Amino acid sequence: MGGVNQHSNRRSFLRISSTAPWCFAGALGVGERALGESTIDRPSFGTAKSCILLWLDGGPSHLETFDPKLQVPREVQGPFGTVATSIAGVHFSEQLHRCAKLAHRMTILRSMTSPLGEHGLANQYALTGYLPSPNLQYPSLGSLAIHQRRSEPETPLPPYIGIPEPRAGLGAGFLGAAYEPFWVGSDPAGPRFQVRDLDIYPTLDPNRLQRRQRMLEELQQGSPGKDAYQSAFAMISSQQARGAFDLSKESDEIKERYGLRSFGQSCLLARRLIEHHVPFVTVVQPGWDTHENMIVPLRDGYSGAKVGVGLIPTFDQAVSSLIGDLSDRGLLEQTLVIAMGEFGRTPKVNTRGGRDHWPRVYSVMLCGGGMPQGLVYGSSDRVGESPKDNPTTPADLLRTLLIRLGVDPDQSLRTSDGRPIAINQHGRPIDALL
Repeated sequence: MGGVNQHSNRRSFLRISSTAPWCFAGALGVGERALGESTIDRPSFGTAKSCILLWLDGGPSHLETFDPKLQVPREVQGPFGTVATSIAGVHFSEQLHRCAKLAHRMTILRSMTSPLGEHGLANQYALTGYLPSPNLQYPSLGSLAIHQRRSEPETPLPPYIGIPEPRAGLGAGFLGAAYEPFWVGSDPAGPRFQVRDLDIYPTLDPNRLQRRQRMLEELQQGSPGKDAYQSAFAMISSQQARGAFDLSKESDEIKERYGLRSFGQSCLLARRLIEHHVPFVTVVQPGWDTHENMIVPLRDGYSGAKVGVGLIPTFDQAVSSLIGDLSDRGLLEQTLVIAMGEFGRTPKVNTRGGRDHWPRVYSVMLCGGGMPQGLVYGSSDRVGESPKDNPTTPADLLRTLLIRLGVDPDQSLRTSDGRPIAINQHGRPIDALL
């Protein structure tokens, strides 16, 4: 995509608040961008029109996923074998055998590094590109993307949707409530899956709803939050919005292809939302904090006699299906898929059969949205303890992703008290990914 010159003024900022229909009292007046912004000249700028962030909460082991080690001491190798991928000479964990067949479509970063090994702090750094501060909460990638890409909404749905429940670091920070994700608040795999705040109260018929809307419009005349209220009404009264969340419209074959567990159906819902022009979707897969007996959560799952329904096989099935499905529907080239957590796990298996927190090196998977295909960027050392080459920080990764998403990382935001804050201050772009 060629250079894009973006401009904004006070009026356009107020107008964009209407793209946050889930927020009935949008926080306006923060995050306003400066006038006279620079042009981004990189051909890679804005190649990703939408994004699905797969947040692997708890710290996935790089050694049991995208960076397994061969011919290492037993205490490093762990419980699983490896499988050759479709990239010559590159192996994944044997538990990722489906993703291994699609590796030629992916970018794998094996040299991510961070100084933070505590979940909450590491989440914030990984998702914002800023080291946490007690004085300021920085906005996450999704909030930055919807705040900066100021276009008229193509759908009554919120521009940033999270599935199923929130996690630390995934919010809007000082940008305010208007740029928070809308969390569905329910498990898409559950028998009673129901999106929160989407259904109209049973006794409230369409005529009464319209009367309330007109009354509210009169009360809100001249109010800066008026557009957000109107957009909220548009969402709850829209059949299109309801249809986007309706997994019953998918065939049993498609549902089973993604996997019938929570993460699989959440990824299927994410694909539906992308099809309905939602620009940013986050799917959370919790449970990756595997300090003990990691074979059970990672491979077997907690399902009694069933084996192979743990975190990694569930991830493998869902993500391989998501990538294939997006590709078949012509959406992958414009949809950036990110799979990451806050850090990795220790190179040595502990005495409880698990691995502990290890931020010094870990892996990230990227696919689609114009990202290079079949690229392994950076590497860890022989035992997966430290970066061997091309050490990459969360700030570097966020700067690179922002460029792909059409956000100028050199621009500044403003806090509620008018303080200018750079979108990305400490990162360097990963040129091999751009």
